[in-house]
Amino acid sequence: MESTSPTDTAPASAEVVIIGAGVMGASIAYHLARHGVEDIVLVERDVPGSGSTSKAAGGVRCQFSDEVNIALATRSLEVLRNFEAEFGVDIDLVSNGYLFLLDSAEVAETFAANVELQQSMGLDSRMLTVAEVAELAPYINMEGLVAGAFNPGDGHCTPEAVVSGYVSAARSLGVQVLKNCEVTGFESTDGADLGGSGSNGSRRVTAVTTSKGRIECAQVVCAAGAWSGIIGEAAGVDLPVRPLRREIMVSEPVDEAALGIDLTQMPFTIDFSTSFYVHPEGPGLLFGCPDESDVWDFDDKRNPDWLPTLAELIETRAPALGDVEAKHGWAGLYEMTPDHNALIGQAEELSGFFYACGFSGHGFLMGPAVGEVVADLMTGGQPFVDVSGLDKRRFATSGLRQELNIV
Repeated sequence: MESTSPTDTAPASAEVVIIGAGVMGASIAYHLARHGVEDIVLVERDVPGSGSTSKAAGGVRCQFSDEVNIALATRSLEVLRNFEAEFGVDIDLVSNGYLFLLDSAEVAETFAANVELQQSMGLDSRMLTVAEVAELAPYINMEGLVAGAFNPGDGHCTPEAVVSGYVSAARSLGVQVLKNCEVTGFESTDGADLGGSGSNGSRRVTAVTTSKGRIECAQVVCAAGAWSGIIGEAAGVDLPVRPLRREIMVSEPVDEAALGIDLTQMPFTIDFSTSFYVHPEGPGLLFGCPDESDVWDFDDKRNPDWLPTLAELIETRAPALGDVEAKHGWAGLYEMTPDHNALIGQAEELSGFFYACGFSGHGFLMGPAVGEVVADLMTGGQPFVDVSGLDKRRFATSGLRQELNIV
């Protein structure tokens, strides 16, 4: 049943308040509602999907170096492949594979170990020779390359469509979505241990204050992407998440014959050492790469110096694509953690405060699976994969849990 609560007014109370209506928050809201949780409020300071999700390149892949990330990615891809049938939304999923270009023996050896792990988990990942890379990606300059890594089941889709599907489904299950609503603070009290992982019972959350009113609640989820560190600070919870700017350019429609490419077969292609990438985007191409110097700030304005940086990388690695014309572009924010791995768990500082953030560039992909996992954690269920190693306490105890396959 559609929620009848006014979308412009905060309710006086809720069972769960979820902060951030990108793919992560929307997926968590949907799965909690599926678990039978009532009185869920999804709070978004702008409109659903307007943060990093809408600015993502849309890549979806299983090629990771960490077993938990591979499991989460595999589950998410299963959901995305069936998304239109389940949610009635076409997400423009293209499954042309992900191709990593590798230019050193050391990196190739690391990727070979990753591929072996992925294969042991049932994936069709494989290492490629330079000749096989050339056959798969004739637009690439092979100079300096020693190998490639490829999974034909990977691909890309439209992030906004995925968010729309989750938000609509969540609303139909009674979730209230508060748009243009900013979280301004939290209230907590000393209390008995509420149980569950990550709680020491010293404090528990009792309310979230917002620009549209105060909401008493028993549980909060921080799914605010690059802004999660700020949300955590307001709650007295240390979430080591920093924003890192990334920029994207989409080309005008291209002449496939002239460029010697077939968009229906072209994989999402990544030059691993430089993080330059390209994939088909409708009748054109989507390109991305880092800034020449990293910008660790909440700055999503386009950098006039970025296009020359991109052009240089295209000329070096994909010169056949050098004459494409830029149509439009944008900048967005990665949500980086010290080890490039996500933060998933319940805060030891504040009982009832859960977090799912810090995905370091692969949050859009992980959203479907993480929504399911967090809903299980919050309702006492058993997640399909053990994510205890992604609890933020790893930084104080066992050290970093490095994800190596980040671009």
